[in-house]
Amino acid sequence: MTDRIAVPHPSPTTVPPVPPALGSTVLGYPRIGPQRELKHALEDYWADRTAAADLEGTARALRTRTWRRLAELGLDSVPSNTFSYYDHVLDTAVLVDAVPDRYRSVAGGVAGSDLDMYFAMARGIDDIAPMEMTKWFDTNYHYLVPEIGPSTRFRLAGDKPLREHREALGLGLETRPVVLGPVSFLLLSKPGPDAPGGFRPVALVDDLVEVYAELLARMAEQGVRWVQLDEPAFVADREPAELDALRRTYERLGSLSRRPAILVASYFGDLGPALPVLAAAPVEGLAVDLVAGADVASLAGVTALRHKAVIAGVVDGRNVWRTDLTEALRPLVTLLGLAREVSVSTSCSLLHVPYDVEAEPELDPRVRDWLSFADQKVAEVVALATTLRAGQGAVSDTLARSARAAAGRAAAPGVRDGLVRERLARLSRGDERRVPYAQRHAAQQERLELPALPTTTIGSFPQTVEVRSARAAHRAGRLDDDGYREAMQAEIARVIRLQEALGFDVLVHGEPERNDMVQYFAEHLEGFVTTANGWVQSYGSRCVRPPILYGDVARPSPITVEWSRYAQSLTDRPVKGMLTGPVTMLAWSFVRDDQPLGDTARQVALAIRDEIADLEAAGIGIVQVDEPALRELLPLRASAREEYLRWSVGAFRLATAGAAITTQVHTHLCYSEFNEVIDAIDALDADVTSIEAARSRMEVLAALAGEGFVRGIGPGVYDIHSPRVPDTAEIDGLLRAALGSVPAERLWVNPDCGLKTRGYEEVGPALANLVTATWRLRAGGAPTRTSAGQAE
Repeated sequence: MTDRIAVPHPSPTTVPPVPPALGSTVLGYPRIGPQRELKHALEDYWADRTAAADLEGTARALRTRTWRRLAELGLDSVPSNTFSYYDHVLDTAVLVDAVPDRYRSVAGGVAGSDLDMYFAMARGIDDIAPMEMTKWFDTNYHYLVPEIGPSTRFRLAGDKPLREHREALGLGLETRPVVLGPVSFLLLSKPGPDAPGGFRPVALVDDLVEVYAELLARMAEQGVRWVQLDEPAFVADREPAELDALRRTYERLGSLSRRPAILVASYFGDLGPALPVLAAAPVEGLAVDLVAGADVASLAGVTALRHKAVIAGVVDGRNVWRTDLTEALRPLVTLLGLAREVSVSTSCSLLHVPYDVEAEPELDPRVRDWLSFADQKVAEVVALATTLRAGQGAVSDTLARSARAAAGRAAAPGVRDGLVRERLARLSRGDERRVPYAQRHAAQQERLELPALPTTTIGSFPQTVEVRSARAAHRAGRLDDDGYREAMQAEIARVIRLQEALGFDVLVHGEPERNDMVQYFAEHLEGFVTTANGWVQSYGSRCVRPPILYGDVARPSPITVEWSRYAQSLTDRPVKGMLTGPVTMLAWSFVRDDQPLGDTARQVALAIRDEIADLEAAGIGIVQVDEPALRELLPLRASAREEYLRWSVGAFRLATAGAAITTQVHTHLCYSEFNEVIDAIDALDADVTSIEAARSRMEVLAALAGEGFVRGIGPGVYDIHSPRVPDTAEIDGLLRAALGSVPAERLWVNPDCGLKTRGYEEVGPALANLVTATWRLRAGGAPTRTSAGQAE
């Protein structure tokens, strides 16, 4: 714990004057730029093509554009400090000097100002590994996991929220700084390497709150009128001690004599028992998610809200469907009698949606009319706030257009497909079952004849400029079908030759034809549309274009068979067919909200089942059905998890259970905390499961072993989200750690994830080291696991 000078707490009665109403606002906004300007600027900086000043120039231009755009759209309260070079959780760690010691030597390591240290924490550098990365709640955004231990000494080491507020003031714009709240920051952290067993970062909350108190005092000096402190960790189940930490935190911050008005924001669900805690705290505002979380009835019983500004998140910040404004008005009108004042907002930050529907002129006009991206959602928020102030007559045309769009979508052709629904109705539980694993394993080993510690990769290989250019030319009509096929086959042949030369046992075709593991399939399935500019940030400079799933899903023809058949014709070694699983297709798309997710997942599963059958007919003996999002969609409250796991596991099994006994089914999971879904991973009944494990140093394997997991497992030994090339000794150490939990006869050797985002200059040496480490273990006799679980 930090040694602190005792600071007398001011009387709770010395609070700021009643702040101005927030009116219309959003909790955050996209930060990558409409044309992915931040992505390109970051990658140029990392490649030493530009200087730090160039990167900051792009960042400043993006911040300016955001603030001015939100003001132009009519928001009453514009947020700031929502920009980040990489990740807002990482920003918070640097702000409070929660920087692990291993990074402080990077280029002088001046906390809060040194970009090289910041990016070393995010991406690693030389022999320094990056911080662990995992999913942000149940979204496809990834955050860097802070490392906190008893020796962590918090201090206000930076001024980013203050600096960006001053920057906006210089443009004549007053903004509301947004900062991740102290309790959620600690609950999202992990114990540092020096932490003793049983240590929990939240134990240091009282120390960290004093840093936030200093930050808020400096904000008050600078004239900040509102500050938004995000506490999303409390939409998940929390222990009494954690709720008490929340209470102490906001009693302390609320009691400060010099501070801005405090808005505590939650999103992604219902605050549950944290709601009365925050309602009773001496803070001025509370933002609640009324889309994925609380309903008005649950708020009605909290009488302390009568003294609060309630910021009602009635416009969905995570999906792209146009808001039914008439329906959204109902909870707002009810809230008018429950709170001191009611403001209108999105349910969460708009980080999770694209910028503007107007950037999609080629989209089917019928579907386009149903959609609302970030700018349209801001307009919806403004319209609802205007209605509260001035009545429905002030926006009658807007309300009428909203109603027409909702009615048109419900009745549109293609939304419901009778043949798909009839096929689903005929299914039985037997369609989700394969023969027992022991029988499958024997049959597969006889067919495949794989060695101990078989080596493979996860699927994609680096996408070169030539590959991307060929795809773009084909899409634009500058390259005909024959030319495109020739270009893709040339790249597949290159990838097969490389894997054979390196000595891999199970090969992949490299996926040069795929722009994205979800979008590619969506482009070949009925019920989906895709966008040209609908980019959202996944992590750092990594951006994705989630497809839009609007109707019943069907597969009109085979999707991957041509490429897999060609790859297999080039080699005697087995080539994996590569597919994306039903849960991930949903998680990484904007999904229809007019039927249960489980129903949609089963439709996707049938399409995948048909694709597997066609791959088998083409001679493919191993099929990988990736489900990296299985943990991502797990409900944040335990009470809802059983139903989710029932349909998600069932959808995977429906997709794969039609495979022959001799067909080896793989799956892949990555970048989530898996301990809560160990049983579900087992229930998938895949023959081999590959899983991210390099950054976490194989933490998940002990849990798998403890649950009696008996099928093949491939923990990643090469962190592909970092530009580092792990040497043979590092990979050997990870493999030996894995052998402490998994016997050699069940252990596979592979990277953490696909290699699409890396370059061949990194991938070639890293894969060579992976194979070399494996061969050495085989030659030396791979260690076996004793009954105590230790490698010998």
